[in-house]
Amino acid sequence: MTRTDTFFSRLSLGVGIGVAVFLLLPIVITVVVSFSASPVYTLPPPDWSFRWYEALTRRAGLADAVYLSLNLAVISTMISLVLGTAAAIAVARGQFPGRQVVGTFVVSPLMMPGLVLGVAMLQFFREIGLRDAYWSLLVAHIVVTLPFVMRTLLAAMGSFDFSMIDAARTLGMSYPRSIAKVLIPNLAPAYLTGGLFGFLASMDNYPISIFLTDARNRTLPIRMLQYLEEQPDPSIAAISTGLILLAVVVLAVGARTVGLNRMIQG
Repeated sequence: MTRTDTFFSRLSLGVGIGVAVFLLLPIVITVVVSFSASPVYTLPPPDWSFRWYEALTRRAGLADAVYLSLNLAVISTMISLVLGTAAAIAVARGQFPGRQVVGTFVVSPLMMPGLVLGVAMLQFFREIGLRDAYWSLLVAHIVVTLPFVMRTLLAAMGSFDFSMIDAARTLGMSYPRSIAKVLIPNLAPAYLTGGLFGFLASMDNYPISIFLTDARNRTLPIRMLQYLEEQPDPSIAAISTGLILLAVVVLAVGARTVGLNRMIQG
């Protein structure tokens, strides 16, 4: 290896480390501040304390917001897994014209700014007369989670042998039963990957939910914004640390179940 090669190799390593530090530093700061004894955001913390985690038990509406976010994330992810499977099979196996357009349309919410999508959905729900905040949020979160499931399953189906589905049907299985018994077990890593990332996307969604909540139905990110406006103390960092921990647990479960490499490839 020449000196030039060595220089650029070390430069690439340095840039990579710098980018990683830049991306992870806000997360580290958030976790550190959540254990601070100071009533304001102070670095380094003057002392260590669990006071802000204890303060979460006294936060009005926090439990309801957590429950609503978990409810929306679980239900929207489950529905997206069903719809994503049907859509992915249609695009992967269908012979109708424009099937690639369907695939692009389903994943298009990932390409649009969240605020634009939120305003569009608010206007759409008003036009069709859907006024209930919970059902509006549920439909919106399905739109958010479906692209993760659809894109992951469609990529995995590219290497799946659909002749196994045909073989199962010749043995007397119905088409839905053959999907449940043959397709889903073989593509379990893709289902797990799409489901986990869809769940996290729903839990963290802010730009769409802010247009659809009301006084009784506020998701956790919207409730956190309210706390930040009313009383911006480090308890917000404690809530954020909980969300960070949730993401770490989800990735750990996925890595433990199917392996991190298969999750990324799926």
